[in-house]
Amino acid sequence: MQLKNKTAVITGCNRGIGKKILETFARNGADIFACVRNIDKEFINYLKVVEIKNKNKIIPIQLDLNNNDQIKDAANKILKESNTIDILINNAGTIHTALFQMTSSKKLEEIFKINFFSQSIFTQYIAKAMIKKKNGAITYISSTASIDGNVGRSAYASSKAALNSHAKVLSKELGNYNIRVNVIAPGLTDTEMMSNNTPKNIIEETVANTSLKRIGTPDEIANVALFLSSEFSSYVTGQVIRVDGGM
Repeated sequence: MQLKNKTAVITGCNRGIGKKILETFARNGADIFACVRNIDKEFINYLKVVEIKNKNKIIPIQLDLNNNDQIKDAANKILKESNTIDILINNAGTIHTALFQMTSSKKLEEIFKINFFSQSIFTQYIAKAMIKKKNGAITYISSTASIDGNVGRSAYASSKAALNSHAKVLSKELGNYNIRVNVIAPGLTDTEMMSNNTPKNIIEETVANTSLKRIGTPDEIANVALFLSSEFSSYVTGQVIRVDGGM
């Protein structure tokens, strides 16, 4: 129970890595604000199952990072419900695969809005509660593409690289308030997003050149998020941690 008596805000937690982070945090005692773009009956029922199983509190919050009004509304709802936020996991994001010359300015703006600008604004709101408490842990989910610069990922990789730099700056600005800021950069991870946006030959080639000779699982990313959100990482901040099996 590494997060007992802690309150976490997790974005994009209805599938993939975000869903596993939610389950891992719930299992470790955290109360959670589960932020997703669309709240449907299936998601609400899923949260009830997790809530009952772990005997904690999970509140669904509608958050579309492409909607400025919703970003502010979501943050206000969270802060009205709880003035004590210990953990923020910025997991929600989008991906685009196309050669740079085939990437429109509109698509560039959309990718940066969702993956960088909106996350920064949302973090500003949530960080206020952490600053008042003088304690907190913020983690961004980036990508190894932000470091390696994969072909066809100009917009995506650049937006995630911006997150990496942003987090390092935040770690210095918020350190005086005992708020730690880190980044997880997953490699190939077994999610719907990966399978829908990465050609099979690229996956096979990458796996062949990876030390562990396999893709990662969402649980393995979630475990690193748990570490960065717990007291086990109390002296870790400003880091971009690759979780990639040795790519």
